[in-house]
Amino acid sequence: MASSIVSIVNISQWVGQAVKIQGWVTRHRSSGKVQFLMMRDGSGELQAIVSKSTVGEEVFEQAAHLTQESSLVVTGIPRADSRAPGGYELDVTELHVIQIAQDYPIQPKDHGTGFLMDHRHLWLRSRRQTAILKIRHEIIKRCRAFFDERGFTLVDTPIFTPNACEGTTTLFQTQYFEEIAYLAQSGQLYGEAAAMALGKIYCFGPTFRAEKSKTRRHLMEFWMVEPEVAFAELADVMGLAEEFLVVIVQGVLETRRTELAILERDVSNLEAIVAPFPRLSYEDAVAMLRAKGATIEPGGDFGSEDETVLSQAFDRPVIVHRYPAAIKAFYMQPDPLNANLALCMDILAPEGYGEIIGGGQRIHDYDLLLTKLREHGLSEEAFQWYLELRKYGSVPHAGFGMGIERAVAWICGVDHVRETIPFPRMLYRLYP
Repeated sequence: MASSIVSIVNISQWVGQAVKIQGWVTRHRSSGKVQFLMMRDGSGELQAIVSKSTVGEEVFEQAAHLTQESSLVVTGIPRADSRAPGGYELDVTELHVIQIAQDYPIQPKDHGTGFLMDHRHLWLRSRRQTAILKIRHEIIKRCRAFFDERGFTLVDTPIFTPNACEGTTTLFQTQYFEEIAYLAQSGQLYGEAAAMALGKIYCFGPTFRAEKSKTRRHLMEFWMVEPEVAFAELADVMGLAEEFLVVIVQGVLETRRTELAILERDVSNLEAIVAPFPRLSYEDAVAMLRAKGATIEPGGDFGSEDETVLSQAFDRPVIVHRYPAAIKAFYMQPDPLNANLALCMDILAPEGYGEIIGGGQRIHDYDLLLTKLREHGLSEEAFQWYLELRKYGSVPHAGFGMGIERAVAWICGVDHVRETIPFPRMLYRLYP
């Protein structure tokens, strides 16, 4: 009977049965007439035991030439062994070498970050990087499931846009035939239009910010999930975002503890992520910062260090709301109790990770939105379609956006967002 091709992650289901594993060598050592191959196949790692008495001289000699990242197919019988990595080993009966890797550049030693980023296409193969990418996948899957299960409709929004969403100074400009277009900073404006048709929507895609920033929290290209809800106000989306984060963190804890262990993540910090989250007005947040020695002046926006100080004061995310309207986007609804404040919120992740969610209530009055456009010096012509949403059945509506990379960095406990996306685009990084 032919051996079944199986994934390492499922090896426990095949103990005592002949199987084939397709993968790559990560480590290789020899002890006389026995060789030990540590293999990976993308789903996990497994130690394969190659015994000369079992496979014969020729196959044993082939195995002796296997190097790090050589590709192969092995046939064998798995067995439980508590001493083995993962708790199982494979007694090899056959071995087929596909390709011998020569001079693999990333060796089991310390390499500088610049070197690793130049070899990002290979660095992805390491245990740490694959663990991060699997957690990223889990987070994205949970994001989609959260909204799908609550009656939201996924709406795909354009990458090429004729106008700005977050501010004209951070736009990537490109030629669009005879016109100028920009890479989308957000899908929000189009999401608002879709919410007026479908009630509750979310968009999920790449977004681009031409920010000349080299901080550990910034990328030029990142992925964002953005729900938008008709007939919703600030309090509604604060509650939605709170529930959203709790569900995502619980989902990762439920299914990705192996990967969290590889990253040496302190899961007790994640287990503390439960509702309700503390809520701070911008005014109270500034007072807290100044009490801790920060130099921020009332009315000023928070810098990365300010966000770090605030978030370190809590064991779970903190929601800061009602920022000065002057430092927020043109579409933010003013607070009816104080027109100088916007009905907006940011959620700061604990452990110093800073802002991971930003959102709020949108202006739904035509005249007020037109006034704000003019105050910000934005083109009425380019935003004509957006203004029209306020002419035909306008209602209060609200939403938020969460950058996937910052959420991954926080949940994984990694220091820099460059490790949270397969091929990061940073201020001075466009290769590979």
